[in-house]
Order: sequence, then C-alpha cells, then structure tokens
Amino acid sequence: MFVDRVKIHVAAGDGGQGCLSFRREKFVPRGGPDGGDGGHGGSVVLIAQAGVDSLAAVAHQKHLRAHRGGNGEGSNRHGRSAEDLIVPVPPGTVVLDAEKGFVLKDLAQEGDSVVAARGGRGGYGNLHFKSATNRAPRKHTRGGEGESRELILELKSIADVGLIGKPNAGKSTLLARLSRARPEIADYPFTTKTPNLGRVEVGLDRSFILADIPGLVEGAHAGVGLGHEFLRHVERTRLLVHLVEAVPVDGSNPLANYRAIRNELQLHSEELARRPQIVCVSKCELPGADDVARQLSTELGADVLSISAVTGQGLDQLLLRIVAELDAQPQA
Repeated sequence: MFVDRVKIHVAAGDGGQGCLSFRREKFVPRGGPDGGDGGHGGSVVLIAQAGVDSLAAVAHQKHLRAHRGGNGEGSNRHGRSAEDLIVPVPPGTVVLDAEKGFVLKDLAQEGDSVVAARGGRGGYGNLHFKSATNRAPRKHTRGGEGESRELILELKSIADVGLIGKPNAGKSTLLARLSRARPEIADYPFTTKTPNLGRVEVGLDRSFILADIPGLVEGAHAGVGLGHEFLRHVERTRLLVHLVEAVPVDGSNPLANYRAIRNELQLHSEELARRPQIVCVSKCELPGADDVARQLSTELGADVLSISAVTGQGLDQLLLRIVAELDAQPQA
C-alpha cells in the first residue's frame, strides 16, 4: 500500500535515575558514596533509507517510543543507556511539527537524518556530588524526561522528470515503455492512483528517474481529485513532460486540456509553473494528432513533439530533449 502522508506521535526514553548508595564492606570503615549514574534514554531518529518507497510501515505504528535508560546502582555501577529507535523513511520525506507547523527537516537525500525526539539524560548518583567538604552526600537526581511530539510526515517523490497531463493521456504506458517500471495500465481514466518511479537508461552511461504522476483535473490546486496529494510529488522534479492526448476519450478539446493543466500548476505554485517543460502530443498514431501538434506549437511558439508509446514514434527524440534539458540545469 502506498502512503505519502501520515501523522505520528514520537516519544524518546526517559533517563535512568541516579543511585543513592554507600560502600559497606568488612574492614572498610566509612567507605563513602558509591551510587552510580543513570543511563541516557534512547532518542527517536528518522533516517532516509534507499529501498523504502512508502510511509505505510510508519502509518501502522502511530506511536513510536524509545526505551528508557537503566537506573544507576551501588558499587559505582552506571545504568545502561538505551539504544536509539531508528525509523527508516523514504528519501524525499518532509518532517513537520504537527502542533506548530514548522519543518523539522527535509530528508531529501539517502542518509539524511533528524532526531525527532531526544532522549532524557541519566540522573546523577550520589558519588557525583562527593567533594572534600561533602564526603557523604545524600543527593542524587532523577533522570531527565525524554522529548515527545506529534509529527506529520509528507513524502514528495524525488525524480528528475515528471510526467503530467490529464487522466488517460498515456503517462503510465510511456513510463512502462521507457523504463522497467510496471505501473497499472488500463483503458479508463484514473488508473494510476499513486506516483510511480522508473529509471530510464540512455546509452551506456546516462540515466534519469522518471515519475508518472496521477492524472490532474481542473480544480486540482484546491484539492479536487486529490490534486494536492498529486501536485506535491511534482514539486521535486527538475523537468516536466506534459502529455496532451491527441484524441481525448471524453471528447474534450486537447488545447483546452493543456491550458487547464497549466492553469492548475500556476495556481498551485508560481515556481512550479516556471519549471522547464517539454510538451508532447501522445498517441500520435491516431488520426488528427498532427493537427493538434501544429495548433499547440503555434499557440506556444515552441516545438511540440509527437510521440507514441505504442509504436515508439518520437521516443528517441523525446529522450534526447530530456537529456539536453537536464544537462542545462543544476542538480536537484
């Protein structure tokens, strides 16, 4: 199950209590204090890990709690410090404080980590307070409390190129043709309900990550059709490939469909609307596709590619355009 947003509660472990103890052995009068310190509580650490592609595992554990530290003991024995609770999440996860709304950290790359809740420090035993003027201290301290907080985890897929367009525009078919990804493909709209990623190999030493974003509809910026959920994943991409269906199955106008998607991107984010974009007329094997491509090219004042994921027409040209655009941009 693909989950890209979840609210969880994290709690670090409390520190162990310091010990109040005095050394008592035969033939050792006035042995003095020997109470050990308590161990530190474990922290809750979120780490971006390769191979994790969903927040489903975290969604099934709404309460994450680290262990507390061990109590100190006599004979100057310190309590054991608890191990940190390591929680793997997908690269691209944004960690937000649910109560105050600020971003704790953006775990954009593999290996990025954040201490979501810090464990409490262990308390001091009475040996810690021994001094030349206080040889028999009876003071000891309790362990510190571990932090706890509510977090919101949001996954924004990381890809070099994002495929956008109306439902049934051929995005999943194109992803399957260009990569080893196997998204669900069917002849009805909204087949793709979650983003799919695939690595596209270009030649022997060049590749990029391609994301198939579920189809957008008018009103997506306001949440229509889970628009916010889908648009969130587009934000990570460096380049957009906008597929315009040559002959829409719903009988709509291809140019109007293009304008509608562009408008949704702009309403969601001005920066996203300025993202470099390659416009393609998909399913170009159908009658009338060339006319649609010419009309779009005239309206945009730029080249519009005609491609077919079924016959392979125009795909080599599309790959060359994508590589050229990516090479002209800084790394994400």
